[in-house]
Amino acid sequence: MGTQTPDERAGTRKSDGKAGGTGRRALLGAAVLGAGGAVLGLPGAARAAGSGARGHGGGGLGSLPVPTVIGHRGASGYRPEHTFGSYELALDLGADIVEAGDLVPTKDGHLVCRHEPEIGGTTDVADHREFADRKTTKTLDGVPTTGWFTEDFTLAELKTLRAVERIPANRPHNTLYNGRWEIPTFEEVLRWQDEQTRKRGKQVFIYPETKHPTYFRALGLGLEERVAKLLRKYGKDQRNSPVILQSFEPSSIQRLNKLVDNPLVVLLSGANTRPWDFVEAGDPRTVADLITRKGLREIASYAQGIGPTVDLVIPKDASGNFTEPSSLVRDAHAVGLVLHPYTVRNENPFLPPAFRKGGDPDAYGDVFGVFQRYFETGIDGIFTDNADTGLLARADFLAHRSVNN
Repeated sequence: MGTQTPDERAGTRKSDGKAGGTGRRALLGAAVLGAGGAVLGLPGAARAAGSGARGHGGGGLGSLPVPTVIGHRGASGYRPEHTFGSYELALDLGADIVEAGDLVPTKDGHLVCRHEPEIGGTTDVADHREFADRKTTKTLDGVPTTGWFTEDFTLAELKTLRAVERIPANRPHNTLYNGRWEIPTFEEVLRWQDEQTRKRGKQVFIYPETKHPTYFRALGLGLEERVAKLLRKYGKDQRNSPVILQSFEPSSIQRLNKLVDNPLVVLLSGANTRPWDFVEAGDPRTVADLITRKGLREIASYAQGIGPTVDLVIPKDASGNFTEPSSLVRDAHAVGLVLHPYTVRNENPFLPPAFRKGGDPDAYGDVFGVFQRYFETGIDGIFTDNADTGLLARADFLAHRSVNN
């Protein structure tokens, strides 16, 4: 869908056509199920520990602790998401990996980091009178969406905007930082990663996502080729590179699998939803089909992990409270897949009712209790807007396991 640009064609090279899944799976498995997993006796620990994979020297993916704490869009619980302020704070708080980059393209083909291509809710674009006529309504993955879209702006134009807090009702304190940071490009993130690695004396890991890849391919703005080209430019396209790639569209991961050797993760939304590439292709399967043993085996043929919504790990009842854990962790580990569920947030509205404290939408509930429930399922890592909270919860979990073992 859509004609490839010269940049896209330049991104189609790979050393061979093989999936390369075994080596990458062993590496990602080592990252989250390695020595730490063996000590803890987590599901899949023996599989990963036996691989011997340790990335590049002492700073490879195998050096990451388990469960891995992933800074969701940086430290978005404290700073406007997808800004260098958010990314750097996530590192300061101790996040093991920073989700630096929900990748969407500009009109002139650059990749930038925004939660969605519609930027009315994450930037001050509405305050720029010169862009008033860019406001429009588009159908984004079947949903009519009104606002301003990155693909209608050049990079130079986007750089005149500044980021703002996306959910100010829940995070009024974050609005203090509105207007402080610009929109980062993916290339800037790759350079920032190297700078932070040198500055901090340890490897910084990032976890970019291709956003709405089918939508953008139809516009002639294919994401995967652009991602691959930049990763090769900075020498980060190998299975031991500190960059894990993810997408909600399996076909995007399959395309990336042919372009680069990085660890790959398929994101999974609610059980009754369908990936948009399935909708476009007429594939009737839902996420519920993908998390069957057959579906997981298929994913394992081209990816090394899955990123399910937390509700697929522990379903909730009609009141929003936890029920019993599903078999997803066990079933995914059985076919060699790592699990990085999303997302734990500190504020009451994002927690099950039994874990809320008071009624304020910006007040914190018993998020430590929530983390513990998820860690107990044997997940390999988790996305969180509050990396410091996740790290404390992990310390509690590991201490408890140590005592009991």
